[in-house]
Amino acid sequence: MNLAYEPHPLIRRLESITDLSQSEKDALLHLPLMLREFAADQVIVREGDHPSESCLVISGMAFRFKMTEDGKRQIMSFHIAGEIPDLQSLHLRTMDHGLSTLTPCKLAFISHRSLRSLFQQHPRLSEVFWRETLIDAAIFREWVVNVGRRPAPARMAHLLCELFLRHKAVGLVTDHAFEFPITQSEMADALGLSNVHVNRTLQELRARGLIGEQGHLLKILDWEGLKQAGEFDPTYLHQEPGDEAA
Repeated sequence: MNLAYEPHPLIRRLESITDLSQSEKDALLHLPLMLREFAADQVIVREGDHPSESCLVISGMAFRFKMTEDGKRQIMSFHIAGEIPDLQSLHLRTMDHGLSTLTPCKLAFISHRSLRSLFQQHPRLSEVFWRETLIDAAIFREWVVNVGRRPAPARMAHLLCELFLRHKAVGLVTDHAFEFPITQSEMADALGLSNVHVNRTLQELRARGLIGEQGHLLKILDWEGLKQAGEFDPTYLHQEPGDEAA
């Protein structure tokens, strides 16, 4: 199966960071894919695996994680439609972390052979995917600073700002609101906080009028205020000009 029969989350994602020619879009649309559906909280790739394919998130949310010897989990990134969270497996033979679904997900698996063929036929796309990988690394660096140095309210606000802009870049924001299926326990694992601290911090951000809820959606009520609270500078996301406007 190929992307011609699905929404185009990968193209939306890549066009949020660079321009694509029509021939490059056509090549991406006709990548051979194997579509699979996963339940929530299901491991996609385990640490130590040697995958021969990478997965594109078509719908839902996934996350990268590592486990400590005593069973504690650190979530290192969240991934939404259009992203390929295990692209590094194309060049790194052994997975050094795990990848799991957060919600029910539709994933499209792309063989490494197909990706290499794509890059041989369209050399500029290898540069586009390299740019995507570098942005992924930039996000990792920002997460290190966020977890290591910011107080809890700023830590939470920063993550919410990032998720808002990443959803917006692929057309998943309506009226400043986006799907937010992350539980307080999962937020705790991502931010290095206790569940109680996460709950108190969310209440603080709500009380300050920065965020609100609409059913299963998170709504940004005061974008400039949330940015200030999170010490948020979107430069590290390297999105195309104009993508930040809320």
